[in-house]
Amino acid sequence: MFNTIFKTRNIFFIFMSMMLLLIAGCASKPIKSTPLNQNMIRQLQQQPLSSRLPVPVQGVSRKQLNDTWGAARSQGRSHEGIDIMAEKGTKVYSTTDGLVASLKGNNLGGTVIWIIGPSGSWHYYAHLSKHKRGLNEGDYIRKGDLIGYVGNTGNARSTAPHLHYGIYLSGKGRGATNPYPYLK
Repeated sequence: MFNTIFKTRNIFFIFMSMMLLLIAGCASKPIKSTPLNQNMIRQLQQQPLSSRLPVPVQGVSRKQLNDTWGAARSQGRSHEGIDIMAEKGTKVYSTTDGLVASLKGNNLGGTVIWIIGPSGSWHYYAHLSKHKRGLNEGDYIRKGDLIGYVGNTGNARSTAPHLHYGIYLSGKGRGATNPYPYLK
């Protein structure tokens, strides 16, 4: 009799545990992934990329920029962008119209934003302290819109706050080109 009660009790606890897991799974919000608007991407691809873009960091003039393109980096890498020095929390603006393609951080860039811009260009904003509140993947933004704030996240934790800005002409992370001439 004791074994029957013990088995019944175990079955009851297993059943209740499974029910709680099922209820918890139904009550949680699904992970939202916004698909990018393909029509908008086609429209952006048809627009030319300007040869002169605005400096993306508030209060930084063109004269203050230093060309850090190609500088040596750890593990034999070379720098695929330029660093724009500014105080932590300084506003960062989009250099182009475009679609927010990704807000997923990474080890090197820390808190980052990828924007698909004119001519299918990809614009990379890295080491941000944070994104603009309410900014989401799939959002359409205009040149000059606030997108984030200067920081030193990722592999820049031991350096002064700055924005790493990169331009890629052949897709996300492909076809790196020096952004300095575009901003100078």
